[in-house]
Amino acid sequence: MSRLIGLGLLLAGLLYPFAVYFGMEHFAPWQFGLLLGGLWLARVLTGERRPGSLWMAAAAIAFCLLLAWFDHPALLRWYPVLISSFMLGLFGLSLKYGPPVAERLARISEPDLPEKAVRYTRQVTIAWSVFFLCNGMLAAALTLWAPLSWWTLYNGLIAYGLMGLLFAIEWLLRQRVRGRR
Repeated sequence: MSRLIGLGLLLAGLLYPFAVYFGMEHFAPWQFGLLLGGLWLARVLTGERRPGSLWMAAAAIAFCLLLAWFDHPALLRWYPVLISSFMLGLFGLSLKYGPPVAERLARISEPDLPEKAVRYTRQVTIAWSVFFLCNGMLAAALTLWAPLSWWTLYNGLIAYGLMGLLFAIEWLLRQRVRGRR
């Protein structure tokens, strides 16, 4: 059940900009808030406890309650900023309190990482932190000053394209660091 809810949140996050763009004519902001808040609440009630998951869910539920309470369309556009902030917090705090997120992921397939790989994964985590900082700032700027169509284009397509590009660049660099081409 928790995997299904996690998948629902993932899909809601991916489709959210398009749901806002196409759904604002048919649904009130409070309805978006209740639906999204319900998914986050279900995640808390059925999910496993991972570091940071509770505070992220609490912040998301608080955002959804504000969205439902104030029922203002402009609030809908702040959700991608919130998610980028979560990711920045997750990656950034892992640099301080360790191990970095990229190192944790690398140790899944290679538990005994050499020191060179540990340094590399730290740099990868820094790169992702910078990405989420810039992504959140751009999403906030678009929320404040751009038309809804630009906001939707960036948050629904361009941001994911940039994430894919960063993944691809990191993969190529990793192959080079490992000595493979």
